[in-house]
Amino acid sequence: MTGFGLLRALLIALTLCFGVVAGHGPVLAQAVTLETGAPDYEAWEQDATRANDVLEANRASLDGLQTLRAQLVSWRELFLRRQSVNKDRIATLKSQIEALGAAPADGETEAVEISNRRNELNTELETITAPIRRAEEAYTRADGLISRLDSIVRDRQTNQILELNPTPVNPALWPEAALSLADVWGKVVAEVKTNYASTLRSEELKGNLPLIVVLLVAGLALVLRGGAWVERGLTALRGSRHSSRARVRVGVFLISLVAVVLPITGLILLLTAADQSQLSGLAGSSLLDILSAVVIIIYVARWLGRQIAPPAYPPHALLLLSEGQSLQMRVLINFGGLLIAANAAVTGLLTAGLMSETAASVLGLPVIVLAGLILFRIAQLMVTSAKAAQAKAAEDAALAEGDNPSAEAPSGVVVRYLGRGARVVAILGPVLAAIGYTFAANALVYSSYLTLALMAGVAILQRLVRDIYAMIRGEEAGSTGLIPVLIGFGLVLCALPILALIWGARVTDLSEAWKLVAAGVPLGESRISPVDFLKFAIIFILGYGLTRLMQSTLRGQILPRTKLDTGGRNAMVAGTGYIGIFLAALIAITSAGIDLSSLAIVAGALSVGIGFGLQTIVSNFVSGIILLIERPISEGDWIEVGGTMGVVRDISVRATRVETFDRRDVIVPNADLISTSVTNWTKGNLTGRIILPVGVAYGTDTRKVERILREIAEAEPLVILNPPPNVLFTGFGADSLDFEVRAIIRDVNYVVKVPSEMRHEIARRFAAEGIEIPFAQRDVWLRNPEALNPPPAEKPAAKKTTKKDPDA
Repeated sequence: MTGFGLLRALLIALTLCFGVVAGHGPVLAQAVTLETGAPDYEAWEQDATRANDVLEANRASLDGLQTLRAQLVSWRELFLRRQSVNKDRIATLKSQIEALGAAPADGETEAVEISNRRNELNTELETITAPIRRAEEAYTRADGLISRLDSIVRDRQTNQILELNPTPVNPALWPEAALSLADVWGKVVAEVKTNYASTLRSEELKGNLPLIVVLLVAGLALVLRGGAWVERGLTALRGSRHSSRARVRVGVFLISLVAVVLPITGLILLLTAADQSQLSGLAGSSLLDILSAVVIIIYVARWLGRQIAPPAYPPHALLLLSEGQSLQMRVLINFGGLLIAANAAVTGLLTAGLMSETAASVLGLPVIVLAGLILFRIAQLMVTSAKAAQAKAAEDAALAEGDNPSAEAPSGVVVRYLGRGARVVAILGPVLAAIGYTFAANALVYSSYLTLALMAGVAILQRLVRDIYAMIRGEEAGSTGLIPVLIGFGLVLCALPILALIWGARVTDLSEAWKLVAAGVPLGESRISPVDFLKFAIIFILGYGLTRLMQSTLRGQILPRTKLDTGGRNAMVAGTGYIGIFLAALIAITSAGIDLSSLAIVAGALSVGIGFGLQTIVSNFVSGIILLIERPISEGDWIEVGGTMGVVRDISVRATRVETFDRRDVIVPNADLISTSVTNWTKGNLTGRIILPVGVAYGTDTRKVERILREIAEAEPLVILNPPPNVLFTGFGADSLDFEVRAIIRDVNYVVKVPSEMRHEIARRFAAEGIEIPFAQRDVWLRNPEALNPPPAEKPAAKKTTKKDPDA
């Protein structure tokens, strides 16, 4: 596929992304229906016989085969719609027959009334199902004819790719190419002269002269001044300091689109003015159409170059290149666009019958050679960018602990392999063209160009989505958000049909593929199609959103006005969420037409395995439901379970999150909270008891100590006076007289702070009253105290001195 037909292919493929197949080719004949809406089977029989004869002869042109296919598709769609007639009535009749019971076996009899009624219902059922069976048979035949036709077309396309034309390197063919160009120009000039000499055309020219002048002025203004207007807007936007970076990037992208649209619009206005002059004939009109396509291709290539390797920020560059390499990439992309436009012009002249295949092959050879050279250099820059991106990723990973320095981003891998493949194509394509495989060479080289352009366009749109998301949610959210990733994945899926069209697929192939996808997969007695799945997703999302809205309303507006405590409110909100999600899933499944009754057998077969494999999860789930209903613990309670003490922060269907007093989260399975002993310090109320041991020295007045401790306890603000605090003389300790202060405090959350404050006060009062708080004393007796004394040191022996004989 060349650039001349790319625009139509883009529109068709984008339509396919939304599930509507467009463009079956020219439809000269449609399926015929009777006044009752039923198919005219006599007309169908004639069309089917004629189609079979055409396919047997295999002599029709591709356009004729496309027309025939469109007619067969029209019949097939009619038969498909006919198969759904009287479905409700058929279901009712089957239910009535089942209500009569099973038919009697051989040798058995049943009541005459029931037998007659059964025969009547069976007769009526056969009568209304006969048209459906006829439509099913005709549908099968039409589908078979379409399959045979598609097979013939594919074979012809394959033969066209493998067709060997005269080699364009042969100098004997060059004059024919030059004469073809001269002949085209001569035809256009002759048409202009003939039409100008015509009185009727001259009158039409005079009548259209004001419109032509307006079109010329507007077109020249857009072409000459459009770029200056856009550059002025870009300069102002880039220098803006009041907008966020994401907003600036989105604005620059929109202005860049305007920079493409304005000159294209201006040139199309100029071409329209030339067409309105009524001076062009068939050759001139074809040439104007070709020029329109050429202009669009050139400006789109220029826009892609400035988006892939921008001269200034914003936008972000798609490839990691130096400043000089970026400039080289922009120039190469612009020249590549010129060569694609040149190939589109040659192909357009060939399609319009203004040039022979030999001339097109000769003129296309230098174009494809230059295209191969430019493609090779673009591929080299892509590989260089991939290597630089890999080195940067390795450097960033080395700075981050625990990352793999040798890891490479997926986009870098794609760019690297695309670059290597493009280098092979850049060499192979011109060689094939020089040999004479013109169609194969053009398909290989220019399809590679369009593939790279398509992938660049997808990357540009993904970058735009990230910028828009960052503009809405903030810069940091835009770089890590899940929504841009999902939208980017959807863009890749929508690009796949366009990629198929670029590499030779026909629109009819895509329509057949979509028909198979739209038919869905069987699930019991129903079929799940993409439309059903989309319906399910939309309804479930709406139900989920309503559930969250209801939870928010309950939490913020309704429940605070009731007498429920915090735990009861949280249980109500959580229960509403579970019920809402369950109902949303149930309604979505029902609305999508999914029949879950057929899954009962599968569920029964898997129930044993699920029972053993998921028993812990099911136990925790059921325990979570019990916790929400009975509420032995609630969010905010202070509990102690299994040696863990803390505050309940969240109760989910599987586990409960307990935050300890040192700010650690402990995940406790719900089954443990149900099956083991749990201490809830704040269940029902916040009151709790404290026990404060106190020791005084022997010889102290015990009644005085009792009075002082009671006064201190009663003076504490958090101590409840009814029942009053007690002071108990608990015993005679080894070192002290032991007392205990037992009191009830209003808030058990202060069970540590209250005793601390009371100890401060006890120390102060005891010091003021002269009461001693003893500490442990021990007398140590040594059995052999002399062992601690060191033995007396022995005196050193006196040295004997002898006189040395001098005569010795």
